Amino acid sequence: MSPKRSLIRRATAVSTAATAALVLAACGGNGSGSAHNNGHDASPSASASAPAQEGDHNAADTAFAKGMIPHHRQAIEMADLAATRAESAEVKKLAEEIKKAQDPEIKTLSGWLTSWGEQVPAEGAGHEGHDMSGMMTAEEMKQLKSASGKAFDTAFLTLMIKHHEGAVAMAKTEQAEGTYQPAKDMADQIITSQSAEIARMNTLLGTS
Repeated sequence: MSPKRSLIRRATAVSTAATAALVLAACGGNGSGSAHNNGHDASPSASASAPAQEGDHNAADTAFAKGMIPHHRQAIEMADLAATRAESAEVKKLAEEIKKAQDPEIKTLSGWLTSWGEQVPAEGAGHEGHDMSGMMTAEEMKQLKSASGKAFDTAFLTLMIKHHEGAVAMAKTEQAEGTYQPAKDMADQIITSQSAEIARMNTLLGTS
């Protein structure tokens, strides 16, 4: 019983301290000078201590959505090629699954950007500033389009592994720096599903 009571007491003390800090921050501007003596305004720290709401998003969330949309679009473009060019039934099945997972994610990401008053990347837009994202160059895309059969399977798996690794890295950045909970949840999902697909593709590459 007593440890519980002391826990409650501690929690009350913490919330009282937080309230006091907010009151102090609020009074800081009216000439008392206390908030300004330590060299910085109290308001940033007050807002930093507020819990992130689901509606709160920051620059990392916006960058994640703007980067992941063209990234996913390219994966779908690559997956579309597999339907007619791949020899392996496993590769075709994997390509179909990639499309099924990433298409709805593009719609969700676009919806977030629109609700934030941000521009949704145009179709066919480049992917500037994401050198590490595993995006294919125009040259690699051309090579993939001209391949077929076993050669296509090998090229597709090799390039898609690199592509997925880029998406996982982008998702990890969102987890670390983002504040919008649905975006962080999607980042979790991308890391789990694409890491599993990377393992599958490595196995397929080994047996092809």
